[in-house]
Amino acid sequence: MKKTRSVELLDQQLSYVRKIITTTMLVQQEDPEVLLRQPALGKWSALQAYEHLNSYSRYYLPAIEEAMHNSKSSKEWFTPGWLGNYFTNMMLPKNGVVTNKMQAPKDHRPPPNLDVNLVFDEFLKQQHRLLNLLEAAKKKNISTIRVPISISKLFKLKLGDTFRFLIAHQQRHLVQIHLALLACKSAVKV
Repeated sequence: MKKTRSVELLDQQLSYVRKIITTTMLVQQEDPEVLLRQPALGKWSALQAYEHLNSYSRYYLPAIEEAMHNSKSSKEWFTPGWLGNYFTNMMLPKNGVVTNKMQAPKDHRPPPNLDVNLVFDEFLKQQHRLLNLLEAAKKKNISTIRVPISISKLFKLKLGDTFRFLIAHQQRHLVQIHLALLACKSAVKV
């Protein structure tokens, strides 16, 4: 990603999050049995993928808030860091397809038995919180504020890259959720 206006980057991320919310509200209407069904042995159900995303937001949203808390200035331009670009590009689906499989860290692996309503309620609340943080970031310098990554507090991403990574991660798992639902629905029809 090239240097871009900070507000344009944040507006793009806001648009992605709104789409994630809309998609989730449609998925939420699915039969709970289908949402909980694992499409294959060792594969996550749609609801497990949402819970996995919840676990990341439980870390990143407070970390973002804390990093933003003491920053007062804003900056017109944002240049992504190499590490932020690497993580974001690693997460992003390519043409609606996840091309590189990854193993989730143990503390981000969801259990199979989940409460459908609790998972969706938490996810949607987190998405609205993320929208608010993106709006607030328009008054911040998203190039100088740093957020520690979840796997090691030693490594920090620029705030703009943290948003990009977190949202790309959600987009990645929405592809997984879509495929899980398709597999479970076709298994029911057979």
